Amino acid sequence: MVLRKAVEADYDEVIDLANLAYRGREGATPSWNIEKGIVGGQRLDHSLLREELAAKPDGALLIYREQADGPLLGTAWLNPEGDGVWSLGLLTIRPELQNQQLGRKLLDAAEDYARSRGATRMRIGVLHVRDTLIAWYERRGYRATGDAEPYPNDDPRFGTPLREDLQFLIMEKEI
Repeated sequence: MVLRKAVEADYDEVIDLANLAYRGREGATPSWNIEKGIVGGQRLDHSLLREELAAKPDGALLIYREQADGPLLGTAWLNPEGDGVWSLGLLTIRPELQNQQLGRKLLDAAEDYARSRGATRMRIGVLHVRDTLIAWYERRGYRATGDAEPYPNDDPRFGTPLREDLQFLIMEKEI
C-alpha cells in the first residue's frame, strides 16, 4: 500500500473517484454505498477541492495506490480539529474493487496516520439515512455521539439533496 498526501497532479483523479464513488456513472460498476436517491449532481470539483484544502492547511488528503505509479484506488481526507480529535471524510475506494476489504485497510491506515500525529479520537459525519454505511462504521468501532449537523442544502457545490431532511450523523471512535 502506497499512502501519501495528494498533490495538484492527483486532483483530477481524486475528483473523478469521488464523483464515481459517491454519485455513480452510467455504465460504471455501482458503489455499494452510492448516494443514489439521496443526493444528486457532483460530489467534488476543482474549486471545491482547492477551497477545502486551503481552509484546512493542517489536514491531509491522502491517496491510496498499490504502487507509486499505479492507478488511484482510494482517498481519505483527515483534518485535526483540536484536543486530539481528527475528522475523517472522503473515504473512497474504486467501486469495482469494493468487497475486497480495501476500505478497511484504508481506514486503518488513515487512523494510523492521524494517531501518529497526536490523534486520540476520529470523528466522521455520515448522512443519517445511509444505514448500511453507518453499520459499516459501527463494525469498525465508531459510535454515534448524539450530535448531528445539517446538510448544506443551499450550496449546490456539494450536490443537490433529493430529500429535505438530510443531516450528518456524527460518529466517533477512540483510536
